[in-house]
Amino acid sequence: MATRKRNRSNSFSRFPSPSHDSPSPSLSTPDEECFTKGTNNNHHHLSPDYIPGLFNDPSTSDLLLRLSLDPSLLASGSDDPAPTPPISPPILDLHVASSSLRRARYFDALLSDRWRQDESSEKSPRVITLIVGPSTTATCRRRRPFDGHVAVIRLLHTLDFASSVHSPTDALDLLPIASELLFDDLIRYCLRFLDAVPWTEEEEKLVLALVPMLQLHESMDLLSRIFPARSDSSKSPSEKMLGDLINSAIHAPPNSATVKTFVAKILRDYPSIDSKTMVLDSSFLQSLDAVKELMGKYASPDFRVAGNNDEREAMQRLHLHAAMTNIKHLYWIIERMVEMRVADNAVKEWSDQSGLSADLLKTLKDDNFRNIAPGLPVFVTRCTLKLAGEVVSGHTLAPQQTRTKLVKVWLPVLNACRDLASLPGGSQRTVFHELEETFLQIISTLPIADAQELLHQCLSFSTRNVDDCPHLVNAFKTWFRRANRAPQGDP
Repeated sequence: MATRKRNRSNSFSRFPSPSHDSPSPSLSTPDEECFTKGTNNNHHHLSPDYIPGLFNDPSTSDLLLRLSLDPSLLASGSDDPAPTPPISPPILDLHVASSSLRRARYFDALLSDRWRQDESSEKSPRVITLIVGPSTTATCRRRRPFDGHVAVIRLLHTLDFASSVHSPTDALDLLPIASELLFDDLIRYCLRFLDAVPWTEEEEKLVLALVPMLQLHESMDLLSRIFPARSDSSKSPSEKMLGDLINSAIHAPPNSATVKTFVAKILRDYPSIDSKTMVLDSSFLQSLDAVKELMGKYASPDFRVAGNNDEREAMQRLHLHAAMTNIKHLYWIIERMVEMRVADNAVKEWSDQSGLSADLLKTLKDDNFRNIAPGLPVFVTRCTLKLAGEVVSGHTLAPQQTRTKLVKVWLPVLNACRDLASLPGGSQRTVFHELEETFLQIISTLPIADAQELLHQCLSFSTRNVDDCPHLVNAFKTWFRRANRAPQGDP
């Protein structure tokens, strides 16, 4: 084994600080003080690894490979402002076989007949020098600056890749050096390893940094993992995934609340407001179209006279049950929109649903709906309440026309829901009362003439004890106070 020499007069203070406290366990490294620094008059070096007959064995080698640290690394690692005498960079000598080095295209070109080499004697093998620069030491996580190069040179001799690459960190340490030396077999092995195993977020950043130094065909599999493929679709892959998650959530079984909770969290944490708005708007419109189609079929007079009674009743049940399911989907989507304050388009769409409102009024007048979808009035009211609440809170700055239409279209449905006999009590009545208050607040934002028309339709809010409807009393007081003022510009 080669004799180890150590210059005890020199310290390691000028070396860059390592990022890890210990080398990777899968790769052999020298002892703590294996790299020494010489002066102009005295170079010290040693040989760290020794595999008899294979690597770093003077008896079987025909070349001496001298690794020399780029002097710029010494200067960058100095914190001492005082001038110091010029020093020679640390070096490390390895006894190597030229036949093994030729496995790397860099060394194969260097050792080819086109390059003139000094003839070596039996006692003095040829020496080739390899400068270890900042591009490779910066990406290497190993403790000492030569560790990565020693590992790669050893693999040129052993080709035992599997015993040297045990983690993405190992592969990421070796890849820049293998790429620099054009060691194709090791490059392919490291890329195959990285392709097959998961990465941490930090490792993924290192992979991204390495991609530019690789050939496109070499890194194709890795690129497909960290970059989306080109597509002609108007939706990005992230937006498509969000849409699929929303679809999975609303169609999850009733006992799968955790799925909806998980998707809601994904939506909350997703950084792009524009993407969330687009995806939720799209899902809202899909569910709304389904509700409109199914309610239209249930309320259609043409459908009611077609077919025998049994068949018609079965189809009615099917349509109304499906409509109820889609209204529940719609309500979940509206909740997410309200939570993220992206309900502007939904408010406008909901205010334009005069056809759906008419079909719902027809359905609520049909006693059969109570046996099929008894929760229909409550869920429709909840949808309207959520969207109207966004207008009152100012989270959605709806124009005057939209506010007017929202109340005008959905106030008749609210009145029909309130007037239904045998409604479940308690909390569900509270939903209707909350929507009454919200509509009255919206009416207070409208021009006096529009407010007058809509307040007439709110008289049914007083069917309870007069003392129990202060919201209606206050709404009329507000209207009269404004109506009794002289018109603007009159004396």
